[in-house]
Amino acid sequence: MYTIDVMLKDSPLPVSVQRKDQEDAEALYQQILTAMGSTPQLIELTCDKQPEKKVALYSDRISATILSQKSGTTASGRPPGFFVGVEE
Repeated sequence: MYTIDVMLKDSPLPVSVQRKDQEDAEALYQQILTAMGSTPQLIELTCDKQPEKKVALYSDRISATILSQKSGTTASGRPPGFFVGVEE
């Protein structure tokens, strides 16, 4: 299973959807990247794991996107890498 996390400006939590196939995940990742670089548009995302899960986002509100493969070795449930710790 592949997870695509989309970080939004002014929001601390990512929006995540999953794809079963690597090709589908790569295609969605590229679609999001293309939308980020073009004029603002509405993007609707669905999830393969939970088909009833749908979300619509404006492309100009996206600050980053991450594509990762779900690993059985991750204990915390988070995808490995790209974790930013906050110092107090």
